[in-house]
Amino acid sequence: MTHSISRRSFIKEAALVSLAAEAGLAGAKTIPEKQLLFVGTQTGPASKGIYAFAWDANSGSLHELGLAAESDNPTFLALSPDNKRLYAANEINEYQGAKSGAISGFTVDRAAAKLIPLNTVPSTASGPCHVAVDATGHTVLCANYSGGGAASFHADAQGHLSEAVSEFHYHGHSVVADRQEAPHAHRATVSPDNRFVYINDLGLDCIHIYRLDAATSKLMPNPSVLQWTAKPGSGPRALRFHPNGKWAFCIHELACALEVLKWEPHSGALTSIHRVDLLPKDYHQPSLASEVVFDRQGKFAYAAVRGYDHIMTWAIDPVSATLTLLDRTSAGGRTPRHIAMDPTDSWLLVANQDSDNIAVIRRDKQTGKLQKAGESYPQVKPQCLVFI
Repeated sequence: MTHSISRRSFIKEAALVSLAAEAGLAGAKTIPEKQLLFVGTQTGPASKGIYAFAWDANSGSLHELGLAAESDNPTFLALSPDNKRLYAANEINEYQGAKSGAISGFTVDRAAAKLIPLNTVPSTASGPCHVAVDATGHTVLCANYSGGGAASFHADAQGHLSEAVSEFHYHGHSVVADRQEAPHAHRATVSPDNRFVYINDLGLDCIHIYRLDAATSKLMPNPSVLQWTAKPGSGPRALRFHPNGKWAFCIHELACALEVLKWEPHSGALTSIHRVDLLPKDYHQPSLASEVVFDRQGKFAYAAVRGYDHIMTWAIDPVSATLTLLDRTSAGGRTPRHIAMDPTDSWLLVANQDSDNIAVIRRDKQTGKLQKAGESYPQVKPQCLVFI
């Protein structure tokens, strides 16, 4: 979440008829069995919720399928492990008359490229900006940015959400006066073994560590180590575990840095291994780092920075986790809020919030490098990209 760079158009035409014609099904109401992309957005006059696209990995092209579900400011999305349900963080400050955001659940209707509402529950504090699902598909987690807290929910066999079974409200501040005046939870991440949950707190420069009871979806303070602490003013925003399950990569929004952390599976502890700056030394314009992703083999990491509006490609040493910068590539638009690797590892997609577009950039699987220019597809205020 950012206040320095605005978080708040193109008129879109549905491609459903042309897709049906391509499949020899002109006039049909369902789409061919292709890969789908769901896009969470900031809502307003020109955006109403979560949108669906058909994805063609051969050509790296998106075909718009229209509104999948109307939803209030669904700025982050997460799929259940079986891809049958999708959950959205409704990043609002009031829900049902209370000072809270909301978490919404949907059943995925793949054939129609639609999301069927299940239920919506309070997030327990205002401004939820992230949602995650554990390995069982029965624990849903959220990070409440504005309200400075986190919560967990239990999803039943059909995917319906309970009221919060755990909630935490943090206190304190750090050193950046306009961004760290209070706690700001920004990410909820489940460990590879599904035993721990990590809550990135941009406002307190730390990552809170909890034990997860997967049977009940309850979070409990971790007795071995309660948190990992970043350098003051870092603003730890995003956390993603490496495919090898040994390291976690942390994006520091305010410091525009990427830090590699060693994960200790017995205690849940995190320990810093390596940290790199994301901006060139001669670049001094306001910028905020946003996201990191890997290829599926874990050889390369890709980090996005808003303001600078580039994607950095890093080679990962398989033994030491040391990062080597390979390239800097234009994000293909303004304010890259989220990035996603397509299922074939051949393309990187970028949700550019302030230029209202999704950029599709070809990737070389051998070298890890991205092409300098890619295709662009209109989407009002894209925030999150999820393939299914």
